[in-house]
Amino acid sequence: MPMKARVLIVEDDPHSRELLASLLKEEGYTVEAVASAAEALDRLTETPCEAVLLDVRLPDRNGMSLLDDLLGLPDAPAVLVMTAYGSSDLAIEAIKKGAYDYLVKPLHFDEVLVQLERAIVDRKRRQELERVQAAMEEREAPALVGNSPAMQKVYKLIGQVAPTNSTVLIRGESGTGKELVARLIHQHSPRARKPFVVVNCAAIPAELLEAELFGYERGAFTGATARKLGKFELADGGTLFLDEVGELPALLQAKLLRFLQEKTIERLGSTRPLDLDVRILAATHRDLESMVQAGTFREDLYFRLNVFTIHLPALRERREDIPELAQTLCRRLARKLGVPVPQLSPEALEELQRRPWRGNVRELENCLERALILSRGGPIYPQHLSPASEWGTIDPMDLLPLEEGFHQLVARLEKRLIERALAQAGGNRTRAAEILKIHRRLLYDKMRQYGIETSAGSEE
Repeated sequence: MPMKARVLIVEDDPHSRELLASLLKEEGYTVEAVASAAEALDRLTETPCEAVLLDVRLPDRNGMSLLDDLLGLPDAPAVLVMTAYGSSDLAIEAIKKGAYDYLVKPLHFDEVLVQLERAIVDRKRRQELERVQAAMEEREAPALVGNSPAMQKVYKLIGQVAPTNSTVLIRGESGTGKELVARLIHQHSPRARKPFVVVNCAAIPAELLEAELFGYERGAFTGATARKLGKFELADGGTLFLDEVGELPALLQAKLLRFLQEKTIERLGSTRPLDLDVRILAATHRDLESMVQAGTFREDLYFRLNVFTIHLPALRERREDIPELAQTLCRRLARKLGVPVPQLSPEALEELQRRPWRGNVRELENCLERALILSRGGPIYPQHLSPASEWGTIDPMDLLPLEEGFHQLVARLEKRLIERALAQAGGNRTRAAEILKIHRRLLYDKMRQYGIETSAGSEE
């Protein structure tokens, strides 16, 4: 029989201690049993355990005072307090101190088993939530930065949808900050004090993703030696963020659709539906509409997810935000690296605004981290930024400032093309028109429009 959790029994009566230990061992638990508070602390210092069955009356110390020490351990166990001296005051005090529950002697073994399993599951869930919270705090993601019209629209949409329970689909290129938007929606929602759980659907192998999302029962498959809670259960009462939802395989698309419709899930290896209160936020950089047409993404799931959509602009579409964003990232990176906050030289800022940023804010952050290391706490100059050879293939059209507007950009491009063609033709307008493959009369009109002059006698 696969071993369950490790349990410590703290009971001064030898007969009760041995009987309870024997019964729990038969159920598959790893059991240690001691008769005093001192022994209990010695054992737990050497080998932590998942749960403690604690008698209130001990020969060397009151069990209620020992409870404080047990719950103060670095890897604190779940504690079930047991005594023949039952009273409501004692029960309330024990639970108020942090005991999972209170058992009255003589013990009913079936009740002990039920409460013990619940206590262990509750402890696992709290530990996992603490890990999730710690991971979130470690990332220390910066707030959304930028006052461009595109970002103002994003802020407005976040403010409108955050107080609701609606499903939100966040769309945008990789590195634009989709997870950050999801966090902000959660933080400004009524669920802010509840869990925020993140699952990157593209980062987990398809064969493991189902168990990760929905959890499993002991014995559900080879190696499933104990029950495991999935991300849906860990997010109960709060928010589940499904990053790269377009990568979900067909089976999990169906299971996600069922949850969105019925608000229930089933763990692997179980047929009992679990009712959950979880808000779903999803994100993707994929073209879901094309995937629906191609049959690789369920149309009914697409409509369920696409209740409220927030489109995040690419960084190259809001270049006016780059100076403020770069300064914010520099402050954050300086804390991370333990160096003074550097000044960005005007030349470096100009260079940053000129680049295409195909990796968006994530690429900008990586570029600035490299610059902080190379500048050694001093001002950042263009030479500290990654060289142009590392940009990858750059589309010159990405460098055009869209805020100038369509007509002004087209005029600029036309003027530059005509100037280049005239230079190549040595000022000969007929030849320049041939190079540009346009009628000579159109070239003359455009030259007058843009004030382009050539030397006399350059007609032919």
